[in-house]
Amino acid sequence: MAPVSTEALHVSGTQAGDTRAHSPRLILASASPRRRELIVRLGLQPDAVIAAEIDEAHEPRELPRVYARRMAREKAMAVEVSGAHVLAGDTVVACGRRILPKAEDEKTARACLELLSGRRHRVLSAIALKGPDGTLRERMSETVVRFKPLSREEIEHYIAGGEWHGKAGGYAIQGSAEGLIAWIGGSHSGVVGLPLFETRALLKAAGFPIG
Repeated sequence: MAPVSTEALHVSGTQAGDTRAHSPRLILASASPRRRELIVRLGLQPDAVIAAEIDEAHEPRELPRVYARRMAREKAMAVEVSGAHVLAGDTVVACGRRILPKAEDEKTARACLELLSGRRHRVLSAIALKGPDGTLRERMSETVVRFKPLSREEIEHYIAGGEWHGKAGGYAIQGSAEGLIAWIGGSHSGVVGLPLFETRALLKAAGFPIG
């Protein structure tokens, strides 16, 4: 798919006297409100949010880590804004070598939760930052998460809440699912959708004013 070009993109916060006018421009290549909320925690407000339109199907036998990196990279490369940095990310829930789908219906969400019940799984959160010159910087966080053994009632109650919709692995850790998670090792923000430690490192190296 051809890159999204936005030469006429409206960029806020660049009026006279605005210190952001002297900072690098940042485009968030994601429609996820969670990623936008997370990046604001670093003290940065994206100049624009542009959803990258790419084919997100994984290749046969493609490993979860490879897939996550490829998706973040392709999303960053799919958005073209002259003179700006483009930040993209992708989060993959994996059980062994199996990539769990984004749940778009109750049947899929239920199957994911039944699979994850009482066992550990990995959440791979890849990020890619494309500079104005096309240079690509990449990082990834890997987090291990373990659900408690889930009863049928707990699964059905969670599904009834609807927050699983569109979520990788059929759950959102920032919602009520957090009460069903017995243990987490790694990046909580990475599981939500944007690993802040890794994101900060990339942006700081690129010259963004992060304290």
